[in-house]
Amino acid sequence: MTDARVRLSIGVTAHRDLVPAEEPALRAAVRAFLLDLRARFPALPLRVISALAEGGDQLVAEEALALGVELVVPLPMAQAEYERDFADPAVLARFRALLARAEVRTMPLAPGLTPESIVAPGDARSRQYAQMGMFVSSHCQLLLALWDGHPGSALGGTAQVVDFHIHDAMPDLPIEQVAPNLIADDESDLVFHVACTRRSHPERAPVQPPVSTRWLTQGGASDGGAGMPEAYAKVFQQLAAFNEDAQRHAMDIAAAPSQLFSASMPGTVPPRIAAMERQFHAADWLAVHFQRRVRMSLLATHLIAVLMGLAFILFSDVDASRAWVALFLGLFGVGLVLNKVGERREWQRKYLDYRGLAEGLRVHVYWRIAAVEVPANSSMGYDSFLQRQDPDLSWIRHAMRGTSLLRDESFVADRAWLDWVVAQWIGDDAGRGGQLEYFRRGGSRREHAYRSTTRLGDLALFGGLLGAALLLQGGAWMSERVHQLLLLAMGLLPLIAGVREAYSYKKADRELIKQFRFMARLFESCRARMQRARSDAERRTLLLALGRACLEEHAEWILLHRERPLENAGLG
Repeated sequence: MTDARVRLSIGVTAHRDLVPAEEPALRAAVRAFLLDLRARFPALPLRVISALAEGGDQLVAEEALALGVELVVPLPMAQAEYERDFADPAVLARFRALLARAEVRTMPLAPGLTPESIVAPGDARSRQYAQMGMFVSSHCQLLLALWDGHPGSALGGTAQVVDFHIHDAMPDLPIEQVAPNLIADDESDLVFHVACTRRSHPERAPVQPPVSTRWLTQGGASDGGAGMPEAYAKVFQQLAAFNEDAQRHAMDIAAAPSQLFSASMPGTVPPRIAAMERQFHAADWLAVHFQRRVRMSLLATHLIAVLMGLAFILFSDVDASRAWVALFLGLFGVGLVLNKVGERREWQRKYLDYRGLAEGLRVHVYWRIAAVEVPANSSMGYDSFLQRQDPDLSWIRHAMRGTSLLRDESFVADRAWLDWVVAQWIGDDAGRGGQLEYFRRGGSRREHAYRSTTRLGDLALFGGLLGAALLLQGGAWMSERVHQLLLLAMGLLPLIAGVREAYSYKKADRELIKQFRFMARLFESCRARMQRARSDAERRTLLLALGRACLEEHAEWILLHRERPLENAGLG
């Protein structure tokens, strides 16, 4: 299968003026850090994000490549303009050699800047570097800082990038140009600090002994040798678990047809978007896979509950044989084992989490193909998906951090691609295909199934009450056989009705029907507005709004199901 794994991205911010005498020890510390991450999370391929500036940036990049770690280089401006900052020919040669072995992304100009304004050193050029530092921070799960530990006043400098990563604030920049998640607590503020001395300030010792290490977060600092803070390690373990599941089922995932792409596409899918679709495909397949196990467990435990009730009724009202007690306990044991297996293998969590990841990726694939740009301060960009929800879901946002890292620079999303996204995502003018048809049909199926099970439950309850009434009116003249059958009906049929209601509650049938109706109306409204849109720009604005609404609604769906875990469902 083509690689669909998520990466553990390590952003780099570092001083340009390292002390040569410290470089061997700094290299050893960086190498040990990367090797430790690889050993702790073997299922997570490492990726280093570095702008390859002189000094620490190039040092980290060289160590990463020596270990076979992927290197991504965000250039703050066009390469020719950026190279003007490399005064030393040897440093420039190192930059070019490293760049040739890396994936490259050139940053657009920050708001309000022009190519002419960034030519000379000054505020405009510094703002462009600050944007690059924020980009590195926003696209990594962990920031590696080779830093003396002192505050800095240089806009976009190492100290300010570290502060931005921890506190989401960049001095001298308006808040709308920075980050939308200023009060979030989502394990995205982790920094590994390697202390170093600066040539330009030889009189100023680092805040810690040179080459010593520490972990920095909003919560404070801890010794670098004591291990990664546990909350952050848990997020990375969940990222690794997704990769392990994708690898375990790689052949089945590869054999399944794509849910997004088809032969009717207007051209060849560019590589970066294709890579995102592969991650969606893996997450979608795994979500369905674990959903089947969840439903199997849910159905089995409720069936076991009915059989346990039958065994109890037979023992108490029909035949006081100890065999019925043994059957009761045996059924309970089977149900308990089944639930423990599901709990241990995290079927419920993986089903919900992988569905959440798949839906986030679905939106971003369509946005990318249609050239829908998400504003930097958007409340529903990748880093805000599920932002206000369960902190345990933060790994999904981290998994999506890499989706915007690299772009297919030569890809032009013309009208043909936009038309394809509208038809594939929403549906055609007649309402056929796309998510509109999916939600319409899915809602109808769920309504029919819910009505059927409701009737079954009502019939079972009515049958039990009827049996009780017959016993009350004619118990004296009934035969023993009829009497036992009525007792059995009186006890078992209401039990079936109660278990059916519990099963429906666990599946959240009524809430899902409402959700499908809401989503169908949402897509119908979007389709109608698309038909009235007067420009492609307006259509892209509608797709942006649609994606945000889908992400928000799916966050609610995840929370709904997380509140109804399967543990011992039905056995109570």
